[in-house]
Amino acid sequence: MAEPKDVYTIEDLRNWKEVTADLDIPPRLSVFGDPVQHSKSPQLHNPGLEAAGLGCQYVRIHVLEGELEEALSLLKENDFVGTNVTIPHKQAIFEAVDDITDVARRVGAVNTVAIDGDQFIGHNTDAPGLKKAIREEFSIDLSDLRVMVVGAGGGAGKAASVQCAMDHCERLVLVNRTVEKAEALAGELKDLMIDPDKLEGPAGRLLAIPWEEKAIERELENIDLIINATSVGMKRTDPEVIPSQLIEPHHLIYDMIYSPARTRLMADAEEAGAKAANGLSMLLWQGVLAFEFWFNRSAPVEAMRKGLISSF
Repeated sequence: MAEPKDVYTIEDLRNWKEVTADLDIPPRLSVFGDPVQHSKSPQLHNPGLEAAGLGCQYVRIHVLEGELEEALSLLKENDFVGTNVTIPHKQAIFEAVDDITDVARRVGAVNTVAIDGDQFIGHNTDAPGLKKAIREEFSIDLSDLRVMVVGAGGGAGKAASVQCAMDHCERLVLVNRTVEKAEALAGELKDLMIDPDKLEGPAGRLLAIPWEEKAIERELENIDLIINATSVGMKRTDPEVIPSQLIEPHHLIYDMIYSPARTRLMADAEEAGAKAANGLSMLLWQGVLAFEFWFNRSAPVEAMRKGLISSF
C-alpha cells in the first residue's frame, strides 16, 4: 500500500485525484500551516480514524498565507470532511469560514474547520481542549478553581482565559508582559464572570496584572491553578515563569508546553510539592474534539492517545 507524502502543497491539491491515485485510503482530513512538517496531527488522528473504521486518512498540507481561500475551495472539490489550521492561518481562517461556533467567536480564532455541504464551519478546540485536560490531569473542573493564566495577551492564553470565564471559574487573574493586552481581554470577559451564584470575596474575581514578581506574589495566595500559556520553558536557558519560591504545595500547575515533557516550571512545582502536568493532554483533547466536530460521534480516545504518545 502506498504511503501518503510527508507534506503536500497547494499544487498537489490542484491535481489531487492524480497525486493521490495510488493511495488505498483516501485523505479526507488535513492540517494547513506554514510551516507544517512538524505537526503531530497525522500521528494523532490516523490511529483514531483507523480504530473508528472510517476509511480515510489525515495529511499535512503546506499552505502559504495568500493560498488559504483557494486551499479551502479545493478541499471542498476533493470531498474532504474538514481541516485543522495552524500558524499563520488561525486569524485569517476566521474571516474565510461561513459560520463559527460561540467558542471560536469568543477566542477570536479558528483551528478546526468542518465542511458541511457548501458551508465552512469554524471551531476552536484550544479552549475546550484545555477544559478536558484540566479535568483529566487534576480530577477537578475549571468552574471550581481560582485560575491564573500567564501569557493572557492572545493566542493560547486567550483561549485558556475564555474557557475559564465561560466555565465561571471562581477567580481569573490574567498575567501578561504588556498588561494593556490583559486588561483589554479582561474587558471582553467581564460579562462572562458575572455569576449571581458566586460570592465576591476579598480578592476581585477578574483581574489583569503585569508579569512581574511583586504583582504575581500579591495574587498567588488566592489562586489554585496556574496555567503557563507562554513559550517560556522550551529552552533550558529560559527564565522562570513563576518565581519558584512563590509556588506552594496547594497549587496545580498546567504548562501548555509539551516538548520538553518536563519543563522548568514543572520541576519547580514538583520541588515545592505541587502537582504539575504538561500540555500533551491538551493536544490530545484538541484532536479528540476536532474528530467529534467533524464526524458527530464519539472519538476513539485511547487509540488517539496511543498514537500521539508514540510520536514522541
